[in-house]
Amino acid sequence: MGNRKKLAAGPLAGLALIVSIVVCAQEGQVAFNESHARDLEPLAIHPRTSLTIVDQIRHNHFVKKPLDDSASSEIFDKYVNALDPGHAYLLQPDLDALNKYRYRLDEALKHGDLKPAFAIYNTFQARLVNRLDALIAGLEDGIEKFSFDADETLQIDRETAPWSENEAANDALWERRVKASILSMKLNERDLGDIQDVLLKRYRNRLKQVRQARSEDAFQLYINAFASTYDPHTQYLSPRSSENFNMSMSLSLQGIGAVLRTEDDYTSVVRLVTAGPADKAGELRPSDRIVSVGQGERGKLIDVVGWRLDDVVELIRGPKGTIVRLELVDNSGDEESSRVIGIKRDTVKLEEQAAQKKVFTLESESGDVRIGVLQIPTFYVDFNAVRRGEKNFRSTTRDVSRLIEELKVEGVDGLVVDLRSNGGGSLQEAQSLTGLFIRTGPTVQVRKARRPKARVYRDEDGRTAWDGPLAVLVNRLSASASEIFAGAIQDYQRGLVIGTQTFGKGTVQTLVPLNRGQLKITEAKFYRVSGDSTQHQGIVPDISYPDVFGIDNIGESTLDDALTWDTIKPAVYRQTNNVQPYLARLRANHERRVAQDPDFAYLRSLSNWRREKRAETHISLNQTTRVIEKEADDVWRLGLENALLIAKGEDPVTSLKDLKARQMQQESEKVSDSDEDPDPLIMETGHILMDYINLSGVSSQTAQASN
Repeated sequence: MGNRKKLAAGPLAGLALIVSIVVCAQEGQVAFNESHARDLEPLAIHPRTSLTIVDQIRHNHFVKKPLDDSASSEIFDKYVNALDPGHAYLLQPDLDALNKYRYRLDEALKHGDLKPAFAIYNTFQARLVNRLDALIAGLEDGIEKFSFDADETLQIDRETAPWSENEAANDALWERRVKASILSMKLNERDLGDIQDVLLKRYRNRLKQVRQARSEDAFQLYINAFASTYDPHTQYLSPRSSENFNMSMSLSLQGIGAVLRTEDDYTSVVRLVTAGPADKAGELRPSDRIVSVGQGERGKLIDVVGWRLDDVVELIRGPKGTIVRLELVDNSGDEESSRVIGIKRDTVKLEEQAAQKKVFTLESESGDVRIGVLQIPTFYVDFNAVRRGEKNFRSTTRDVSRLIEELKVEGVDGLVVDLRSNGGGSLQEAQSLTGLFIRTGPTVQVRKARRPKARVYRDEDGRTAWDGPLAVLVNRLSASASEIFAGAIQDYQRGLVIGTQTFGKGTVQTLVPLNRGQLKITEAKFYRVSGDSTQHQGIVPDISYPDVFGIDNIGESTLDDALTWDTIKPAVYRQTNNVQPYLARLRANHERRVAQDPDFAYLRSLSNWRREKRAETHISLNQTTRVIEKEADDVWRLGLENALLIAKGEDPVTSLKDLKARQMQQESEKVSDSDEDPDPLIMETGHILMDYINLSGVSSQTAQASN
C-alpha cells in the first residue's frame, strides 16, 4: 500500500468540469453537432488505478458500505450533478437516456470497467459544446435586443432544480441566465460593448477548454463521484492535483494562501491559510467567488468563470513580491456586487504562523485586571528540525509554554487562547497543548473503523503551564485540532469556550500513493474525552457571539455526505474546575454589556442582513427593481457604517466609496500593530473572564497557590 501520510486538512473539492449533449426527441438518441469535442477514452493505466482506489476505499475507509445497486444509483447521481451542478445543460430526455447506467456502475467499478463513465462524460461534453456554440452565436448578434422591463426572476441555486423538459425550456433558461449576467454588469456601470466582449470571451474560453479536456479529467471526476459517496474529504488526486495539494500542505506555494474549489462555474474560496498573504490583506473572505484575475496593479483582468480549477490556480500563482488582482462576487454570483482587490504574493513562513501574545488591562471595582491573549493561528511543528534531531525545534506547544512564562512575569490575571480561524494542523500538538492546562488525563480519542476500541491520547507529565482563569475564543473557521483543544477544555470545565459554533471537522485523512496520483482517504474520527464526536456539530460555545460567517453556509454540516455526529464511551477523566454554576450570571452580564455596545450592534445587524441575503432563492431580472434593491442595500450599509463611526467619535461618510477611501488611508498611515483599534471580541472575552474571576474568586495567584 506504500507510505501513508496523516493529514489534518480542511475541506477541499475536486474540479467539476461541465459538459453536455444534444438529443433527438423523436428517437431518444444522442445526435452530435459536428463541432463537438473529441470523444475521450480511458488511459491504459486508468482501470488498474480505479481498481486500487475502489479496494482502498472499500477496505480502509472509516465507513463500511456495500458497493451494490443502491450505491451505483448514488454514484450515478453524484456524477451527473458533478458534471452539471446547476442543472443548466442536460435535458430530462438526456437523463432518461443515460439512466441505463444507473445500476451498472457498481459492477463496472468492481471490474475496472470505465466504459460507462466515459460514455456519460462524452455525452455531457457534446451537450455543452452545442450550448456554448449557440451562446456565442447569439452574443455575436449583439445584446441590445435584451430587455429588462419584464417582471422576471432567475433561480440562484439550481442544485436541486428540475432538468429542462425540452430544448425550448432550456433555451428560455439560458436566456434568463445571460440576461442576469448582462444586467449585473450594467448595474456595475459597464457599457453594452464591454459586456458583450466579456461574455464572448467567457464562453469562447470555456469552449476552448472543453475541447482541450483530457482523459484524466473524466477519470478524476468519475472516481471522485464514487469517493464522495463515502464522505466529502475522500478524494482521488490526479498527478497535477497531487502536485498542487502537496505544495499547499508544505506551505511552499508562492501565491495568496487560499484554498479554492470549483462551484457552479465559479472558483470559490473555501478558507484562507492563516498568516498567508490573503489572510493578512483582510479583504478576501470564505465563500467569495473569483470572477477574473489580473497581473500587477494595472494588468488586464482575465475572466475565469467556467475555467478549470487548476488553470485558475496557475493564474493566481506567481513570483514572490508580485501583485495579483482578483475580481470577486459574493456566493450568489451577482456581478453587480463585484469588487476588485489586490494581494501581494508571498510564501507562508513558520514564524508568521507562530503563536503570539498581547496584554491589555480592564478596569474593575476591585481593581485593574490584566488579561493575556495567546493568538494561535495553527497547530504547527517544525518537522524538518525534528528529523535533524534539533532539541529546540519550533512547535505550538513549545512556543505557547514560553509565552505563558513571559505573561506570568507580566502579571496577567487571566488568559485568553484565541483560536479564531485556526483550521487545525498537528494532532499531536493539539493534545500536547491541552496538557499545558491540565495536570494529567486523556486529551482526545481517535477511533478507526477496524478498531472499534478508540485509542486514547493522554497527558501524563503531571505539570501545567497555567492554572489560572482561562477562556478559549473560537469561530466558525476554527476546525479540527482547534476543536480537539476547545472540546477538551470544555469537557474538563477547565475554562470558558466563547464565540460561535466551530466548523465540525472531526475526521482524520491519510494520503495513499498510487501508481498514478494519490488517494486522500478518511480512516478515523476524533472524539472528545466526554465521548462526543467533534464531527458535523463542532464545539458549541458556553457563551455565543454573533455569527458573521454563516453557519448554514460554511462548515462540515454544509458538505454533502459529511459523516454524522455520534458518541462513544467516555474516557476516564476528572474535571479540574466547574464553570457551570457561573454560566447563567456570565451570560446575563455579557448580554447586558453588549446590548448597547456599538461594535456588537454592528456585528448583530451585519449577521442578520447576511442571513437574509443567503436565504434569497431568486434574483430579479427587472432593471428598475434591481436598482431599487441596490440603492436600498447601499443606504442600509451606509447607515450601519455611519452608526459605528459616530459611536466611536468619528465623522460620518457620505458614501461607501468615501468609507473605502478613508479605510485605505488609515491603513497606509498605520505604523505599528499598536495603532489598530482594539478587537471588540477580544475585549468582550476579557470582560467575561474578568466577571468569572470576580464571581468565582479564582485568580492566577490562588490557582498557583492551591498547587
